[in-house]
Amino acid sequence: MPVTHYRWEDIPKEPVNQWLHRRIIRGERLMITQVFLKRGCHVPQHQHVHEQITYILEGALKFFVEGQEIIVRAGEVLHIPSNVPHEAVALEDTLDLDVFSPPREDWLAGTDDYLRNVNQPYEMPPNE
Repeated sequence: MPVTHYRWEDIPKEPVNQWLHRRIIRGERLMITQVFLKRGCHVPQHQHVHEQITYILEGALKFFVEGQEIIVRAGEVLHIPSNVPHEAVALEDTLDLDVFSPPREDWLAGTDDYLRNVNQPYEMPPNE
């Protein structure tokens, strides 16, 4: 694969549902994704064989992983090993970078129905 230079702003945002949009750059053995989540966006529980690193650039996500609630804020990183069930909620408008290895073929093919079929936001408790 040749060396390739990308500019995020040159990659169109893909609307996945009304609360989540993304841009994807794929390599041979990994991919990086810019993910835009509106406050209340819910990423339903799922798991995958892909190792995942999530770096929050702006905003905050609350993850639910193995019975724990983990809030990840701007400047923080969460590593999710392969095959660990997890879900997330955007506590505010959020921009994150997700890195996956190997690349998420379901995202690339548009077959990530667990995200595409979300039809309502997460009910945020009054104190969040």
